[in-house]
Amino acid sequence: MAARLTGRAVTGTRPSSGSPAEVLLDDGTPVMVKRGDGRGAVRAEVAGLRWLGAAGAVRVPAVLGHDEHWMVTERISAGSPGPGAALRFGRGLAALHRAGAPHFGAAPPGGPEDAWIGLAPMRNAPGTDWPAWYAEHRVLPYVRGAVDRGALRPAEADVFERVCARLPEVAGPAEPPARLHGDLWNGNVLWGADGEVRLIDPAAHGGHRETDLAMLHLFGCPHLERVLAGYQEAAPLPDGWRDRVGLHQLFPLLVHAVLFGRGYAEQALAVARETLAR
Repeated sequence: MAARLTGRAVTGTRPSSGSPAEVLLDDGTPVMVKRGDGRGAVRAEVAGLRWLGAAGAVRVPAVLGHDEHWMVTERISAGSPGPGAALRFGRGLAALHRAGAPHFGAAPPGGPEDAWIGLAPMRNAPGTDWPAWYAEHRVLPYVRGAVDRGALRPAEADVFERVCARLPEVAGPAEPPARLHGDLWNGNVLWGADGEVRLIDPAAHGGHRETDLAMLHLFGCPHLERVLAGYQEAAPLPDGWRDRVGLHQLFPLLVHAVLFGRGYAEQALAVARETLAR
């Protein structure tokens, strides 16, 4: 597969039980080969990587070849997280967000509207008002999915509907659409041996910049306070942003409830009830 997509012979493969897998090209270059699990997943990921990379802010692996089902990217030599890299990452993430998007829900150029976040479908439908867009396209579809899966009880959906009704008053100051990674948990932040961060596996779209930061909080990120210090230095966040972290975490928590069940649904419910209590 790597040979066909890159035009170079493969001389070795590192044993792997899944995707992505590491292979060695005949010129000695190690690359990663990944299969897309859903329709349009590879096209969405390739478009997302290129859109993020075009901002010139946080580096991403170069795409060396792809088709509808497979993609080949450069392999990044892993290093250890450090405070200096974290500070630079925060500054770069601010610049990435500042590169902007045409509207909330904007798909990367060349990317499909029907995209993915991990293994869950994610529709990139346009919107101009963030609270209304977030409710319609990032909260309520996954509430319905979690109910259908049995992770949420039908009566519990009302909690999220009440949060959505209050979004205009709790969402904070209006902001322009940011260029988001979209699935920014720590597993998608690669700390390179060269001291620079790369971002992988995006669910890129136009959204609210606090959503990326909330996901870094949700699943943990080394030196997070240094990342935030770099971010605030480059693009200060509006007052009250820490109080809104849970609001922005509803999206990934509900996605995880759809994929992995009741435990994440209970976390989402707790966050929603806390938001209503404010």
